[in-house]
Amino acid sequence: MRLLWAGLICAASMQAATWYVTVAGLGGEPDYEQRFQAWAMTIDNILRGSRTDARIETLTGAQATRERVRQVLERAAQESKPEDSIVVMLIGHGTFDGSEYKLALPGPDLSASELAALLNKNRAERQLVVNMTSSSGASLEALRKEGRIVIAATKSGTERNVTVFPRYWAEALRDPSADTDKNEAISALEAFRYASAKTAAFYEAQRRLATEHPVMDDAGTGAGVRDPSGEKGEGRLAAAFTLLRFGAAQAAAQDPAKQKLLARREQIEQEIDRLKYQKAAIPADEYKKELTKLLLELARIQEEIEK
Repeated sequence: MRLLWAGLICAASMQAATWYVTVAGLGGEPDYEQRFQAWAMTIDNILRGSRTDARIETLTGAQATRERVRQVLERAAQESKPEDSIVVMLIGHGTFDGSEYKLALPGPDLSASELAALLNKNRAERQLVVNMTSSSGASLEALRKEGRIVIAATKSGTERNVTVFPRYWAEALRDPSADTDKNEAISALEAFRYASAKTAAFYEAQRRLATEHPVMDDAGTGAGVRDPSGEKGEGRLAAAFTLLRFGAAQAAAQDPAKQKLLARREQIEQEIDRLKYQKAAIPADEYKKELTKLLLELARIQEEIEK
């Protein structure tokens, strides 16, 4: 894990590209079809408005075939570098027959093991899969890999009802309140927590039994957790994975003169997070000294960014 974190820190300091691949599968009914496509296009519009440096591919309707998904991911694998990132977001109906998860698509369906094989070819060290379909919890085991963050809308393959999680995941990408650490950036962990809380609130407001329980695995165990705990090594990669920026941070990200400052800020924030996770094992004086040093540098970097 130390080597992985070192790689991520080095990657943050280099000019890197990000791929966003969003797939909206079959709806089965016109209402679901429209809903899935609308969520996918909402995500697409948000990304295009905030990530001018990204490679964005959104597949819906007749274009969302297994072969087309394969083509997009194979091209990404050919062009990606270790310092790059890739985000794959799946919306629609998922199925689980007791042994294999599949995303329902026009023509042949796409299995979790096929998706994993495609992503395993990609050299990007920062990988995020957000499977927002029904039965998505069944995809965790096949997709697990050290360094890969996997989010599922359901805790298992037996939660088969249509999910509302993608609605709130899209909302997290445009709602500043999702930015809980107020750094003008939405991390994968922040988006997960926002969408999970909103999903739970939806069922409470409807007075319905919740049929989906979002989970995350960024420790490579294949076992999703509903409330990632830093003390247990959960959520660290997701906290360091920036989905998008807004406000001054977005403007700075598009300014070549400030890109290095932003990369250094992300590195410092990651170091602060790790220090907090290790607090119990560090002498109090040493912890305070190191935290103060990092906070002072963070303030200095932020001042430079805002100039």
